[in-house]
Amino acid sequence: MPPQEEHQQLLLDPTLDSDNEEPAYESTEKVYVIGVDDAGGQNSDDYTRTPPFSWKKLWLFTGPGFLMSIAFLDPGNLEGNLQAGSIAGYSLLWLLLWATAMGLLVQLLSARLGVATGRHLAELCRDEYPKWARLLLWVMAELALIGADIQEVIGSAIAIKILSNGILPIWAGVVISACDCFILLLLENYGVRKLEALFAVLIAIMACSFAWMFGETKPNGVELLQGILIPKLSSKTIQQAVGVVGCIIMPHNVFLHSALVQSREIDRRKIGRVREAINYYSIESGIALAISFIINLFVTAVFAKAFYGTEQANSIGLVNAGQYLEEKYGGGLLPILYIWAIGLLAAGQSSTITGTYAGQFIMGGFLNLGLKKWLRALITRSSAIIPTLIVALVFDTSDQKLDVLNEWLNVLQSVQIPFALIPLLCLVSKEEVMGVFKIGPVLKMVSWLVAALVMVINGYLLLEFLSSEGSGLLFTSVVSAFTAAYAVFIIYLISRAAPFLIGLYKPRDSQMGIDQ
Repeated sequence: MPPQEEHQQLLLDPTLDSDNEEPAYESTEKVYVIGVDDAGGQNSDDYTRTPPFSWKKLWLFTGPGFLMSIAFLDPGNLEGNLQAGSIAGYSLLWLLLWATAMGLLVQLLSARLGVATGRHLAELCRDEYPKWARLLLWVMAELALIGADIQEVIGSAIAIKILSNGILPIWAGVVISACDCFILLLLENYGVRKLEALFAVLIAIMACSFAWMFGETKPNGVELLQGILIPKLSSKTIQQAVGVVGCIIMPHNVFLHSALVQSREIDRRKIGRVREAINYYSIESGIALAISFIINLFVTAVFAKAFYGTEQANSIGLVNAGQYLEEKYGGGLLPILYIWAIGLLAAGQSSTITGTYAGQFIMGGFLNLGLKKWLRALITRSSAIIPTLIVALVFDTSDQKLDVLNEWLNVLQSVQIPFALIPLLCLVSKEEVMGVFKIGPVLKMVSWLVAALVMVINGYLLLEFLSSEGSGLLFTSVVSAFTAAYAVFIIYLISRAAPFLIGLYKPRDSQMGIDQ
């Protein structure tokens, strides 16, 4: 092997930087794809050769992208979609399409990072940043995860309350939803493919439920196509537009996807094999997010048809959406209220399980405590369930208070987005980390533009929300202090990424895997 090519292989060897580090998946847990459809091992000595496309290999690589796509279908997204449809009609469907495309770009970069390095984002952040910065990044990631989990568990609890005809209150639904932790641990013992099969079933349930609602309400096909193809935005729908974009990219999902792709055993000593895996994951993720877009489109179109221009449009949320649908389209063999609840339950349960999964990787990657997976899952689940149970007990009697809480949780997740996006873009631009798989200048520019757009949109959402929620000297002082500290940390993260943005970075031995 030529010296330069050998150097390129070494850049891809995860063992160089991962001594005494617990891997995302043990070798016995991984799906084995080495040697499948390789034509008897022809040209096995060619380290740069990418094998031809294989449907069998695509099937073996299929799974991580669908687990990742759950974050695009969680109860928070469903609520954003139903409110966008009710208030803006079909006019924001084009934005939903492009927001999904932006989310796909971010997730492809996350998958690329995990495949090329053999390590996930949280692990790489632990090596990239000094101790104080990585601990702060860990706290931000955990807060974002807890905020998302509260929404997801509450969504499941609302569905359980509907399906039990109100017998089980919200807090009881939260306790039932907590059991998903044990479902995750049980299925992990039977292999990653069994876990992926469960998510395929839950996505199918969502698709069938919301497609049934779509067929029952019969949205206008012409207006729907116009909404997808013709961009429209007015001052009256700006808040819903911001919500559509803001809830697509979830901070914990960026960490999660870079770990999920390591569930496949590939030969990282060969550039061609790594490139092959990236290609298959790109196809799989694209298909998964295309399906998630269609499901989100169903939800938006149903509520656009049912409530756009009505008095109820401004008061619809997850808690009362099913009842409003029942009042308008009730009757029939299977009431639409229960169809909505089944879809919502599938969305809530699938997203809470992926949240627990993400929590395992985030805690293990940032802290490297050497804890068993079941213990990390229990800690992650408890850190979310306990505050969720408190929330359920406090807010169970008021639908309006639950909606206000949901807005606060959206803000909590919005402010965390830069702390996942900036490290990701920094690392995928760094040759020392990615080797020959670092992103090129065009993709780098597009990625940073997308990240900047998402951060500006979420910043707008934050300012709008805070300006409407409070005033006074004390409130203004606290918000100003928080904003200043927040801005300083973002500037610090960007300053570390600046050399890779302008292409002036020169590798230094002192920066390779050494805690600064």
